[in-house]
Amino acid sequence: MRGVLNLGEIVAAQARLAPQKIGARDSRRALTFAQWNARACRLANALLGLGLKKGDRIALLAYNRVEWMELYVALAKAGLVAVPVNFRLVAPEIKYIAEHCNARAFIVEDDLVKSIEGLRGELAIPAAGWIHIGSPPPPGWTDYEALIAGAADTEPDVAVRPTDTWALMYTSGTTGKPKAAIRNHQGSALMSLVTAFDMGLTVDDTALLVMPMCHANSLNFACTFTYIGATVVVDDRKSFDPEALLATIASQHVTFTSLVPTHYIMTLGLPDKVKAGYDVSRIRKLMISSAPARKDTKLAILAYFVNSQLYELYGSSEAGWVTLLRPDEQIEHLGSVGREWTGTGPVKMLDPEGREVPDGEVGELFSCTPYAFDGYLNDPVKTAESLRDDGYCSVGDMARRDEHGFIHLVDRKSNMIIS
Repeated sequence: MRGVLNLGEIVAAQARLAPQKIGARDSRRALTFAQWNARACRLANALLGLGLKKGDRIALLAYNRVEWMELYVALAKAGLVAVPVNFRLVAPEIKYIAEHCNARAFIVEDDLVKSIEGLRGELAIPAAGWIHIGSPPPPGWTDYEALIAGAADTEPDVAVRPTDTWALMYTSGTTGKPKAAIRNHQGSALMSLVTAFDMGLTVDDTALLVMPMCHANSLNFACTFTYIGATVVVDDRKSFDPEALLATIASQHVTFTSLVPTHYIMTLGLPDKVKAGYDVSRIRKLMISSAPARKDTKLAILAYFVNSQLYELYGSSEAGWVTLLRPDEQIEHLGSVGREWTGTGPVKMLDPEGREVPDGEVGELFSCTPYAFDGYLNDPVKTAESLRDDGYCSVGDMARRDEHGFIHLVDRKSNMIIS
């Protein structure tokens, strides 16, 4: 039986179904699905032409820009593994990640080249594997656009299986060196389909991605909206600008975005005259991510975005989406992270011996999702701590379930003091 399609195959499918529809864009340029697919094919073939082989890891360092959409798709087509690097990291931290994953190429935006220029002689990456986004490239760097222009736009001749690794998502948690969560193509596809189904997303949506494209939040939503053939707008500002957010929502007819509470507070704090100057009536779904929002913030969001429903989610790079607080639950179950996503198994709170604790008592949260990660790269001990034999996954969060079945996060396991 044929498995689920990976992101590269999905963009190829969208290019057949809606070739002239805008698939991805930022403030500088827009790509139809046909253009997006052609450029991704060229990039995939160009990378393979450099001698890279299926399974090789490619480090990516850039601020938000539409090239992220090309990169994720091209690497999926080529069977290469994306290693998104947080642009806030400093050179020693970046070096650790590149060495830990044995990166064979490094694709870097112009504004971030200086931060890693000193690593070029320290990492085992061939000279041609240092690829520069922006023009003109510094001496000794391979030009991204020239690389694309010189390759064929045919689909790469690489067999990529759903269970093949697609990305290594480095996540440090609260202690120790960063760990590389292994994500495969199948997990990405299943999470995309679950998200679209549970939230009622459609081909007519336009998503605005504000969170960093190197993080799981934007990557997961980018995949979701691409899978259903919707348009993805990448916010390519280097820092958050609340009025610019409203301008983009209005001009691009945005229907969905995911923001942290601080973003919402900054936006709602704009003068009423400024907020009244932008048409945000097309927004129909908003996500609160990464931290809980207060009741007054939620009510203010709903008062301004009058046609929108409000959601909150809890998840991790390892488990994917775990719980969802749905629109009709926002106020009545304030402080909760919701209940399980459709298509996932029951969350369990376990004691140190692996036994379920009664409702109301605190235990380590274990989720049961069909899209959990495959373990941590080169770390069997941490993998065994996170993944149980029965498929349940934990990232060390402590939580309790209330009498209505809603989950409340309490603390990190590593922060708990046992007396």
